Amino acid sequence: MRTVSYDNTFGMVDLAVYTRLMADDNKDSINRLKRNLTNALKHDVTAKQREYMTLYYGKQMTMEAIANQKGVNKSTVSRTLKRGRKRLYRCLRYGAANLLEQAES
Repeated sequence: MRTVSYDNTFGMVDLAVYTRLMADDNKDSINRLKRNLTNALKHDVTAKQREYMTLYYGKQMTMEAIANQKGVNKSTVSRTLKRGRKRLYRCLRYGAANLLEQAES
């Protein structure tokens, strides 16, 4: 583990060093999460959920705009997004190890 330098005069941690060290430590976790999220989007949500999520989160469209474009009710878009998020959450929370193994093999 890396050590963090202290300023003996004030007894405070050098914040810039601490931030840089923490960013390095989190890089692997963030990359793993991105890989798992990509795999979960490909394999664990329905095509409609993936499409609505892409429009809502990727293209920053409103639920109302998506509903108008797809010819459905706004509540349908909301429910579909909610179900998709729930599936992703379950998958990433409980199945991330399996997804990572599949992606690496």
